[in-house]
Amino acid sequence: MIDGSGVRVILTPYDAGHRGIRMGSGPEHLLDNRLEEELRSNGREVKTVMVRPDGIPPFEVAVAFELDRLVSEEVRQAAEVGEFPLVLSGNCNTAVGTISGAGAEGLGVVWFDAHADFETPETTTTGFTDNMGLAITVGHCWNAMAASVPGFQPMPEANVLLVGTRDASQAERARLEGSEITVVGGALVRRKGLSETLGFALDTLRARVERIYVHLDLDVLDPGAVGPANEFAVPGGLVREDLEQAITMIRERFDVAAAGIASYDPTFDDEGEVLRAGLVGAKTLTAPCSPSR
Repeated sequence: MIDGSGVRVILTPYDAGHRGIRMGSGPEHLLDNRLEEELRSNGREVKTVMVRPDGIPPFEVAVAFELDRLVSEEVRQAAEVGEFPLVLSGNCNTAVGTISGAGAEGLGVVWFDAHADFETPETTTTGFTDNMGLAITVGHCWNAMAASVPGFQPMPEANVLLVGTRDASQAERARLEGSEITVVGGALVRRKGLSETLGFALDTLRARVERIYVHLDLDVLDPGAVGPANEFAVPGGLVREDLEQAITMIRERFDVAAAGIASYDPTFDDEGEVLRAGLVGAKTLTAPCSPSR
């Protein structure tokens, strides 16, 4: 982990190219509900910046990749001054910018998500680029647009863990089965527990990389036990204690180079439990490294 004294919180409050609607309202809701105070309780200084795609028409694809370009620069600058980059975004495809800024060379990805995010323009039936975020990350689609993001390199599939997934289309399942991505599905976690399933996958990945980007789509949480993070939430998934344990397991094994929290629509979070889980996740991800690391 970048273990300076500071955390740079990078806000990208956009969903499908529009600011502050649906999941685009999540980043500022987290910020307005004690996110900075939680991070400072770790002994961290906190700097918050907002990225804005100036002059871009509100077309989903154009805005998505402009946000990636802006986020990449912010993440790179944060790393250069020893700040930990924490990106709060509406959509998961912002991860392309975060990974590009952190540097894909020697990097692994742990992608927590109820959904596979592995559609392409040829397989999608919705046209929503947010369900293509992981596919873009490993170089399966939108390659010309992704190449415009500073520092972008396709991630090797073998360096990716997809965790907590329980909703994938037939096309996504087929493409995942033909890939080298390791899937630690939600059903497997519930059946065998995190220590056995995620622990083994992390130990295997540790033989390949030492640095990790952690992507946390909050709909990885169980909407029944915790609450729905957004309109796309599906049954099953992790509880708050699972999430904290999983992040701790990652940090015991890897240097966390950057993290992203995405896809939180507070209008679905009547009890505020998803908010609390997000704050715990952010605090655990950005805690100072132990002396052993």
